[in-house]
Amino acid sequence: MPVARRTLLGAGLAAATSALTGCGGNGVPNPGAGGPGDAATGTGAAGSRVGFGTAGDAGSPQRAPTAPVGGNPPVRQARYAQDVTALLRKHLPATPQTVQHKGFPGAVALVLVGGKLTVHTAVGEALRYEAGPKLLATGQRVAMRRDSIFDLASVTKVYTAILLLQQVDKGRVDLGAPVRDYLPGFTGTGKERVTVEMLLTHTSGLPVGARVTGLPDNTARWNAVLTTPLVSGAVPGNTFRYSSVGLMVAGKIVEKVTGQRLDQALKSNLTDPLGLRDTGFNPNSWLSADAKASRLVATDARSSRGLLRGVVHDDVANHLGGIAGHAGIFASASDLAAIGQLLLDEGTHRGKRILAAATVRRMLSDHNAGKPAIDPERPNRTSAHGLGVVLNQSWFMGKLASTRAFGHTGFAGPSFLVAPDRRLVLALLTNRAHPNWSWSNPDPVRAAVGDLLATKVS
Repeated sequence: MPVARRTLLGAGLAAATSALTGCGGNGVPNPGAGGPGDAATGTGAAGSRVGFGTAGDAGSPQRAPTAPVGGNPPVRQARYAQDVTALLRKHLPATPQTVQHKGFPGAVALVLVGGKLTVHTAVGEALRYEAGPKLLATGQRVAMRRDSIFDLASVTKVYTAILLLQQVDKGRVDLGAPVRDYLPGFTGTGKERVTVEMLLTHTSGLPVGARVTGLPDNTARWNAVLTTPLVSGAVPGNTFRYSSVGLMVAGKIVEKVTGQRLDQALKSNLTDPLGLRDTGFNPNSWLSADAKASRLVATDARSSRGLLRGVVHDDVANHLGGIAGHAGIFASASDLAAIGQLLLDEGTHRGKRILAAATVRRMLSDHNAGKPAIDPERPNRTSAHGLGVVLNQSWFMGKLASTRAFGHTGFAGPSFLVAPDRRLVLALLTNRAHPNWSWSNPDPVRAAVGDLLATKVS
C-alpha cells in the first residue's frame, strides 16, 4: 500500500521511523528610511546591502503603508503592496493568544516587475512556538522581518539544477548520458537506463525518498541513496513521479565533477558570484549570533529533534549533514528573488553570466510533454516540468500560471514563481510548518497571491 509523501515526512518528524523521505513541495489536505528613488534593500548577514534597483511600478509607487519591520528601513512600493500584505495577514493566527493557526505564523513576500521591486512585505512572527509545541510568551517571540532567512526545503532543487547545468555548459556533464557514467555506485535493476536529464525532470522512476536511518556514517547513508531501487514497475523516462532521491543524486554528480562538496560548489559557483550573502546550507555555521537570534525563521517545534531553527526541516537532509541536492538551502526573499531574476534574464544577473542563455531556455522548456503524471496528493497535476523547475501549475501559481510560467515550492512553506510574460518574479516565503506542518496547506495562499498579482500586473 503506497504511503503518502506527507505521511512519510511527518512520521520522521514526529517520532523515529524506519523509512525516511526527502522533502516534497506539498502541503497537506485541508485539516533608516529610504527616500524616493533610493534602492530598495535588505541587510545581509554580514551587514552588507543587497538591492534590486529603484523601487516602483508602472503606476504610482508610494511609501510602504506599514511601519518598518524588524528594524528594516521602509521601502517605496507599488500600491498593490497593501493588498498583498492584507491577504497574507488573513492567514495569520487570529490573535496573539491563538494557539493553532490555519495558515502560518508569518510570511515575507517580495515582487519584482521588470527587475524593479514593487512589493517587499513581512507579516507575523518568525518564532512563535517552543518545543512541544508550546505557545511562547509574547516577549519571547521574534517578529518576521523582510530580511528573515527561511528553510527553502525543496526549492533547493532549483539551485542544484543550476549548479548541474553549469557543468553542462562547461562540457563536463552530458544530460543524455547515463547517471552511472558519473556515479558508478548508482546501482540497481533498471537504473542503467536512468539519464542525468531524467533526474531533473522527475522521470527517472526513482521514489520520493530514501531509507537512511540506522546506518553508521555518511558514507553508508549516501550509498543507501545511490542504491535506492526504482519504483516497482517504473520505466525510466516514461512518467513524471516527484522524486527527491533524483535531486540527491544530481547533487552528487555536481560534487563528483567539480571536486567540491555541494555547499562549497554553491558558494563558489553561484552565491559568491551573485553576491548572495544570505544563502547557504547550515546557516548556524555562517550567520552572526545577532542574525541567528533575529533573522532565522523557525519550522517544526514538535519533532524528535525539538524546535528547528536554522536546522534543516527535512529528515533525510538532516541525516546527511544538512547538505543535499533536494533540501537544505536557507535564504532570504531578496536572495531567492535574485535566482528568479537570473533565470528570467536568461542566465545573467548584474552583469554576471551564470548560465548560457541557450541552457536557460532548455531549462525552462517542458521536457515531459505528453507524459502522464502520477501524484496521488495532486491528482490534477500535469507532468509539465523543466530541468529542475515546475512549469505551468495553477495549484500554486493561481492565475499567473501559463505555458511560460515556472517556479518551485517547498514543504516547509517557501515558494517562488516567475511569470515571464509579465516580467514578474515572486518570492513568497511562509513558515507554515511552524510548529506543525499538518495544521495547514500552503497552496491556497500561494495561488491567492498569484491571483491577486495577475489582476495588478499586466
